[in-house]
Amino acid sequence: MPQVPQTFDALAVRAWCGLALDALGRVREEIDAINVYPVADGDTGTNLYLTLESAATAVEAVFAGHEAGGGGDPGRPTLADAVRAMAHGALIGARGNSGTILAQLLRGMAQVLAGDDAPAHADGTGLGLALRHAADSARQAVAHPVEGTVLTVASAAADAAGAADGDCGAVARAAYEGACTALAETPDRLDVLRQAGVVDAGGRGLVTVLAALVESLTGETPRGPAARGPGPHPRAEVAHTVAAPCADDDAPPRPGGPAFEVIYLLEAEDAAVARLRERLDSLGDSLVVVGGDGLWNVHVHVDDAGAAVEAGVEAGRPYRIRITHFGAGDAHAPGAERTPAERVQRAVVAVVPGEGLAGLYTEAGATAVLARPGEPPASGELVQAVRRAHAREVVLLPNDAELRHTAAAAAEQVRAEGVRVALIPTRSAVQGIAALAVHEPERRFDEDVVAMTSAAGATRYAEVTVAERQSWTMAGICQAGDVLGLVDGDVAVIGQDLTETALAVLDRMLAAGGELVTLVVGDGAPESVAERLQTRVREAYLAVDTVVHHGGRQGSVLLIGVE
Repeated sequence: MPQVPQTFDALAVRAWCGLALDALGRVREEIDAINVYPVADGDTGTNLYLTLESAATAVEAVFAGHEAGGGGDPGRPTLADAVRAMAHGALIGARGNSGTILAQLLRGMAQVLAGDDAPAHADGTGLGLALRHAADSARQAVAHPVEGTVLTVASAAADAAGAADGDCGAVARAAYEGACTALAETPDRLDVLRQAGVVDAGGRGLVTVLAALVESLTGETPRGPAARGPGPHPRAEVAHTVAAPCADDDAPPRPGGPAFEVIYLLEAEDAAVARLRERLDSLGDSLVVVGGDGLWNVHVHVDDAGAAVEAGVEAGRPYRIRITHFGAGDAHAPGAERTPAERVQRAVVAVVPGEGLAGLYTEAGATAVLARPGEPPASGELVQAVRRAHAREVVLLPNDAELRHTAAAAAEQVRAEGVRVALIPTRSAVQGIAALAVHEPERRFDEDVVAMTSAAGATRYAEVTVAERQSWTMAGICQAGDVLGLVDGDVAVIGQDLTETALAVLDRMLAAGGELVTLVVGDGAPESVAERLQTRVREAYLAVDTVVHHGGRQGSVLLIGVE
């Protein structure tokens, strides 16, 4: 048996995150399939996975920083460092109701294990106290706690951990066993689970996370619990797809409920968040607000998504806003048809850097994954988007050189599920636009991929942005605030005026010829920049057409493509 830690330290946190992420990856589809409460939208397992992926990534970043000499003790972050990173990563990456609650559970643990007098490692008693505070804080974060959910499972785990004696391994095992017992009883506590013949999906995910905690501390893998409850099983098989989740027609959960799920991060003071809770509670249900110290993750189901966002604006600064329409045929549509939709033959999935481009790609028939500045999507998010496209064949456009490996990992995962995926290594959204323009679903898959790849490869790309700090570039030294013009990924022009720099970049690109110029204008661009560039093309480059799109908040001030 491999050597395992006898106490809960930073290495144990790292191991726990990695093991839990792997375990959730294995049972994600099973958990998605039993997701009937609070909404049968079939995404609880996926949301838990993406939330924990963000937590694990943050922990790895802390270790990488210390190994590079960024910490006081190179290569050895403290327990406080690790649990703070885990909690923060989960908070900013939380998805859905279940992911938001998981983020608060991890934050509750961190509040105990990363206090001012926190030791370098926690013993069994300390781990038990952390699990207790985690369960209590998660329950407080939910506006209207319901028994028979993940909250019940978390409380049972904390109760069992508090009654256990011994080291961290013994406490973790007690927590896991207590959670398993509570999970099996969830159908007895919640009618919708009993009628569907399943246990709570969020609770099932938490049991998986606790099993990983046991493994990280003991080296032993506990036996997993059953996904179904002890009562009648009206669904002998849970027919589930991301595009059309299946629910029990005889007992649709909460018919006529809110139409939208709204999630956002919020920078706000505690007093403002207290008022926000009251406001959102009056607008909808499934309200969960987690976080603290000025940063919060807000989750609510409402009919008026705009009002939910406006309430966040009144409270502070909301960002990373995600609005999902449950739509016809889901848990909120009484009597709706629940049969799984037929897969389409082919789809395009693309990562796009701004809301405007997301709309453009969607109108063109693609499934868009929005990547906001500094927030690249994880491979799990791309996998989820491919599944949402619900096609036999998928063309994947990462639209960013740094996302190529992430997209490749996502492609490999969905290929294992029987989906034919072609990854076109687009390095900019304008290359993706060129590829999408020649996409023809009626063609043979290989021919379509070749045509799209050729169109993307024939498109030179550039961006105009503002330097955040002094740095060395291919064009010389730039200072913070300088305007940078990058051509094919390298800085080619350094200027002071944004429009003049954009003109210089455009001239450099068209010096080698071109037939079509695509301009994607971000929110930070001057109103006149598109008109000035169009005028330059019209007056100086005959037979060259120009197309202008508005990208919204896209990071770069301006994107330029030349075909």
